[in-house]
Amino acid sequence: MKTLRELTSRYDGAGRIEAILLRPARHAPIQAVDQVEAIAGSGLAGDRYARPVTHGAARKRQVTLIQAEHLPVVAALLGLATIDPAALRRNLLVSGLNLLAMRSPFPATTMHWQIGAEVLIEVTGPCEPCSRMETTLGPDGYQAMRGHGGMTAMVVRGGLVRVGDVVVQSLAPSN
Repeated sequence: MKTLRELTSRYDGAGRIEAILLRPARHAPIQAVDQVEAIAGSGLAGDRYARPVTHGAARKRQVTLIQAEHLPVVAALLGLATIDPAALRRNLLVSGLNLLAMRSPFPATTMHWQIGAEVLIEVTGPCEPCSRMETTLGPDGYQAMRGHGGMTAMVVRGGLVRVGDVVVQSLAPSN
């Protein structure tokens, strides 16, 4: 029988980038794009969170991801037919992967994920919803999003991210 450490260190499934959404400024309208440059240590070009690293410490929220499979759940909790992913203000809509499983439960274990041919990310933690979800989604929008807010990540290796790119665990060294 495999140990919990062994079970959580490898994910053989593959996901897909369904949408790329940029937030150029606080409260600015979301911009959907077909591709974007991911900048190592910074984030996605054109997004308000893409800032250079200062004082040698990388920010853990350079990119946000949300799981496509959670959108119908949140919609059902709110009695809505659908939810526009742009309303949730996350950068990458990913299908086919359990985003929570993209981060090891063991602090000393780092997992890297390859997006397309070039980009490498490290999922750093949950992306909790903000109170703005009440305005965006209606009453109980915040509560419906709890546990479904997605994940934050750092860009380890930059390059282009495209809609349709495959997302897989990278077992190769990041350098």
